[in-house]
Amino acid sequence: MSQPLRSSDIVEQDVETYRRVRARLPLLAAGLSAEDLTAQAMPEASPGKWHLGHVSWFFETMILGRRPDYVAVDERLNRLFNSYYEGLGERVDRAERGLMTRPSLDQVMAYRDEIDRRMEARLAEGLGDGLERYLFELGLHHEQQHQELFLMDMLNLMARSPLDPAAYEAEPRAGAVQGRRGGWGSFEGGLTEIGAGDEGFAFDNERPAHRVWLEPYSLAADLSTNADWIEFIDDDGYRRPEFWLSDGWARVKAEGWAAPLYWRQEAAGWSVMTLAGRRPVDPAAPVRHVSFYEADAFARWSGRRLPTEGEWEHAARSDPAAFSNLSGEVWQWTGSAYAPYPGFCPTEGTAAEYNGKFMANQMVLRGGAFATPEGHARPSYRNFYYPHQRWMFAGVRLAADGALIEETGAHDAFRQDMIDGLSRRVKALPPKWFYDAEGSRLFEEITRLPEYYPTRQEAALLRRVAPKWAGRFGPDAVLVELGSGASEKTRIVLDAARDLAAYVPIDISASALNEAAERICADYPGLKVLPVVGDFEHLSPPPREAGQGRRIGFFPGSTIGNLMPEAAIALLRSAREVLGEGSLFILGVDLVKSPEVLVAAYDDAQGVTAAFNRNLLVRANRDLGMDFEPEAFDHVALWNPEHSRMEMHLKATRPMTVRLGKLAFRFNAGETVHTESSRKFDEASVKVLAQAAGWGLEAFEVGPDPAVGLALLVA
Repeated sequence: MSQPLRSSDIVEQDVETYRRVRARLPLLAAGLSAEDLTAQAMPEASPGKWHLGHVSWFFETMILGRRPDYVAVDERLNRLFNSYYEGLGERVDRAERGLMTRPSLDQVMAYRDEIDRRMEARLAEGLGDGLERYLFELGLHHEQQHQELFLMDMLNLMARSPLDPAAYEAEPRAGAVQGRRGGWGSFEGGLTEIGAGDEGFAFDNERPAHRVWLEPYSLAADLSTNADWIEFIDDDGYRRPEFWLSDGWARVKAEGWAAPLYWRQEAAGWSVMTLAGRRPVDPAAPVRHVSFYEADAFARWSGRRLPTEGEWEHAARSDPAAFSNLSGEVWQWTGSAYAPYPGFCPTEGTAAEYNGKFMANQMVLRGGAFATPEGHARPSYRNFYYPHQRWMFAGVRLAADGALIEETGAHDAFRQDMIDGLSRRVKALPPKWFYDAEGSRLFEEITRLPEYYPTRQEAALLRRVAPKWAGRFGPDAVLVELGSGASEKTRIVLDAARDLAAYVPIDISASALNEAAERICADYPGLKVLPVVGDFEHLSPPPREAGQGRRIGFFPGSTIGNLMPEAAIALLRSAREVLGEGSLFILGVDLVKSPEVLVAAYDDAQGVTAAFNRNLLVRANRDLGMDFEPEAFDHVALWNPEHSRMEMHLKATRPMTVRLGKLAFRFNAGETVHTESSRKFDEASVKVLAQAAGWGLEAFEVGPDPAVGLALLVA
């Protein structure tokens, strides 16, 4: 049985905790200039200097000033650093905090040091129980809130500069990002309790704990990503009023919203302003800086909804392991208005104004962000903002009525992609599920069709340029092929570069990879062949046995065109990091040409491509027990000039319902499932793509019509 803490131990613990919490904000400010810390980007934000002063004023006013004989450090600071406490007298209007050039930054830091000295002396005397201890803990958590606000406001300030300056070398994070779980967590609901209990610290708005009734619901295991949001943008999500609440649509039109805050469309794709400067949008990262209006519209577009705060908290308490990044990445919008819990009582005294006065016209967020200090967030935490605000670290976790996951087994990933894809308003499935044994056979047949030019045209072009480019590899080079498949085109490069030290094929299919590797080993007995089973979108460094020669990346087949621009940039950036400085990369691309030629290549006269497309439904019936009627879907191939890509769809020829277990997915006549996109390029777009990922375009070769291209990139 543990011994109760002595009063001296409690004092020591209080002082240590106070010092630790108070140390972070000066560290965040340390590398910033006085100008950075004085400017105010917008009325809702505050200057960094004001944050540094206000949190110190809070301790002085709420704790030190409770004693009747207390003498303030400087009475004038009360007006400067009071935020919104009507009971504490006049204050500077929030929108004018950036006009306070005085006191200077040095004077504010001196004020902070003096408050720290006085607080530590006060703590050494020992705090009383009850309200005084609560106010001390409130002050610490208030400080942590402002540490996050400081970063939000600083990002907003940096984003106003045309220089796109970086406030930090790397974004300050409280913890590491968690890997994706995939799928959904489903709950039966019923009568449950939410809110903070009597033990431990909580803000007054988290209490009292109370019972709520929940219908069966599901919560997405993962946060919605930038890739998800780009699909929303590409489907005209910001231009279609049917997804938006009336006030939200008015805001979209009035302020010209077309993407999350800080996003900008570049020639190579979307970029986003971060605390570490402007960066290409990472498609796999959780989307940030979206308002409640945007989150709600995105959820409607997705065929989902936002969770209630009761659902979010219940899920977080019931099965936290089922979810990634419940806290630590972005605050997550809920569909719940910020209102008092039944039996709510504000904190006694002046601190009564802390939360209760804001319980109108705002929406609740749950979780915690990458900038939320460690130990600050908890399942009952109720963050709140106005529905139009976007500068917070806010994102989306979707919810749905009822249970979405019913079974598990060998085809979990396929099942989950099917559920996710068919539940969306615009139905879509990842093209990776094309390639079962029959799909692979059909694709090989496609490559031999007269209409399908890319494979033979690329092979012919590669035979012409490989001898010239191989001369640049250098001795003991290592050829790393992404998504190697049968490795047929690889032989052209191997024949041209006889002094390679090793060949590292990477493919997601272990059986296809090993078969191809065995054939290469037999035909090139002096070559070290080191196959790696893996996803080329998540690359690992080549095995050590490959040696230390120059790395040569090889990505033929125009596969780069199947990726969204942001995902393509992410892949090439990852390849650059894995292959290293000075490496080369051979990239195959299909080129923009007449729509007639392109459509014929994806809709051949013999119907092989149509069979390949419908085989996805055959596979779903076999592996998942679904009841698609493949012949009731037409194969559709069309050219999308806006995005310079060919698209394949499966179009329902009549109304129908398709089942997966107890789940039912309804199709209207003419409704489609988008199964594949293939972007087409020219030299300029390849150069932009390469440069966005840190590569230089060293050479670009084009074959005869119908033309494809090969790019030689250098890191």
